[in-house]
Amino acid sequence: MPSVMGLLEERERAARERVEVLQAELQEAEAVWQRFVIARETVGEVLAEPRGGADAPSAAVAGGESVQVTAAVPGSVVPHWREGLAPTVLAPDYQRIMDVLADGGGTGRGAMDCRQLAVSLGLEPVPAKVEGVRSKAKRLTARGWLAEEDPGLFSVPVARAGGS
Repeated sequence: MPSVMGLLEERERAARERVEVLQAELQEAEAVWQRFVIARETVGEVLAEPRGGADAPSAAVAGGESVQVTAAVPGSVVPHWREGLAPTVLAPDYQRIMDVLADGGGTGRGAMDCRQLAVSLGLEPVPAKVEGVRSKAKRLTARGWLAEEDPGLFSVPVARAGGS
């Protein structure tokens, strides 16, 4: 006849295995959910993208070159940075990221990771929010607005930090 302690250990082991299986399923479900959040944000940005044309106002930048400028609205496209182009052409979410990084998030240092950025923007540091901020920061980096000094550490390039 099995001992009471042996039966309890067997049930504890079964419960622990079940918890491990459920935790793995939860992590997988969260990863799928995060991909959908990012996909929805991306599709929203693409659909909100202005169809630029002859009606779009233009602004002169340094060197006398003319650039098409549209009003910055949520979901609008991030233009490539050029000399003389101000962050005000960016959508509000992107402007907030630029402002936080230009101020150093109150930390006295310019480079921040996405979790710090999310907190500085008043967002909860949960994976979905942090990934949304990461997506925007990566887009700003790809378009020349930000620098990624080390993987995951974003800052306003030194040449523009004072003049943005």
